[in-house]
Amino acid sequence: MLLSIVQAIGLFLATNIDDIIVLSLFFARGAGQRGTTVRILVGQYLGFAAILGAAVLVTLGAGAFLPPEVIPYFGLIPLALGLWAAWKAWRRDDDDDDDEAKIEGKKVGVWAVAGVTFANGGDNIGVYVPVFLSVGPAAVVAYCAVFLALVAVLVAAAKFIATRRPIAEVLERWEHILFPIVLIGLGIFILVSGGAFGL
Repeated sequence: MLLSIVQAIGLFLATNIDDIIVLSLFFARGAGQRGTTVRILVGQYLGFAAILGAAVLVTLGAGAFLPPEVIPYFGLIPLALGLWAAWKAWRRDDDDDDDEAKIEGKKVGVWAVAGVTFANGGDNIGVYVPVFLSVGPAAVVAYCAVFLALVAVLVAAAKFIATRRPIAEVLERWEHILFPIVLIGLGIFILVSGGAFGL
C-alpha cells in the first residue's frame, strides 16, 4: 500500500505539472477578487473528479470486457503519449499547448476552472487507465484517494506560483522534458511487467 501511495504521488506530479501553470494564470486573473481561491479549489476538484470518474469507468469496462492477456498492451497508451510529447518538445511545437489560450475569455468561476481542468485532462485519463488496469482494486482506491488529497496541494502551489513568475517559467521549461520521460518509462514498465510481446 505504501508503494502504491508513493507511485500515486509521482504519477500525479508527472501528469499535473501543466495544471499548476494554468491554475496560476487563473489566480493571476482573479487577483483582488473575493472568493477566488475557493472558486478555483472547487472547480479543480470538480474537473479532476470528472477525470478520475472517466478513468475508473474506462478501467472497469476494459477489465470486464477484455481478456486479461490484452491488459498489458494498454501500456502502449502512455508510451505513445510520451513519444508524442517528446516529438512535440523536440519540434518545439507549443502552439496547441499555450496555457494563456486555455483560460482566455474565461472568468474565474467554478465551472470555468472545472471545464478547463477536464478539457486539459485527456492525457491524465490516457495514463491513469493502463495504471489502474495493472494494479488491484485496493491500489486503485489508494491512487484515487492520494490524487484527491493532492488536488488541494496543487491549488496551493498554483496560488504560490501566481505571485512568483520565475518559478512558473522554470516549471514550464522543464515540464516538456520530464513529462515525456515519465510517460515513456511508465508505458515500458506496464508492458514489461505485464509480459506484453513476450517480454
